[in-house]
Amino acid sequence: MTGTLRRVLVRLPATDFSRWREYRWLAEPDVDRIADEHEDFRRTLEEAGAEVVVAPQAADQNPDAVYVFDPAFVTDAGAILLRPGKEARRGEVEALRADFEEAGVPIAAELTAPALAEGGDAFWLDERTLVVGLGYRTNEAGAAQLRTALPGVEVVTVDLPHHLGREHCMHMLTLISPLDADLALVYLPLLPVRLVELLEERGIDLVEVPDEEFTSMACNVLALGPRKALALEGNPETRRRMEAAGVDVRVYVGEELSRKGEGGPTCLTLPLSRG
Repeated sequence: MTGTLRRVLVRLPATDFSRWREYRWLAEPDVDRIADEHEDFRRTLEEAGAEVVVAPQAADQNPDAVYVFDPAFVTDAGAILLRPGKEARRGEVEALRADFEEAGVPIAAELTAPALAEGGDAFWLDERTLVVGLGYRTNEAGAAQLRTALPGVEVVTVDLPHHLGREHCMHMLTLISPLDADLALVYLPLLPVRLVELLEERGIDLVEVPDEEFTSMACNVLALGPRKALALEGNPETRRRMEAAGVDVRVYVGEELSRKGEGGPTCLTLPLSRG
């Protein structure tokens, strides 16, 4: 998850936000400003050297569809279509199936009921270890089907905290973002103990997000490459701490795109290849 980002899928934001309350956005986005912010976001990815593939399937009235990371993830063998725990998002899986076909990415596996899993609840600790957070969006059946879909990979599960409850999105990647093979950005107070122990066992150093910046998504950071990161503007202390650890940090403006829907740069992107 920290190799140089070569190719990445994004989806344009919706133009009809009449259902923003249904999807639990904090406020209705401004259509023009969110489009401008997404254009600038895509430009930043391109300037970092990534080929940006714009998904041909429209977001329609689903504001969450811009957060393309959650319904699938891509492995060396192809894409694994997930089954989101947020029921309103399950239609995005079929849209991604068509998007992958257009992008030339084969489908390697697909989760089925009763499995639940969202991309934000999983991250690669290394090439052979996938850590899956069990919570309100991802269940044991989802983790079990991922084990079947990923032979030769150790799928380690950890329990996510209840925190603000079932209606609040607490993904694994709300609490940790890999920055390099031996470095991760974390919000330590809510990190599962088993995960802390895993990171210690692997010799992974931690950059800690301060309490005052956790709720502004400081921990949701996209690795553009080893020790190169893209972060949401507005978390200066977290940025300072990453830079002190040798991380080259770029920022983007996401007042409409990220803050109102609570989705950071990781959520907005689906990496197709890294090098």
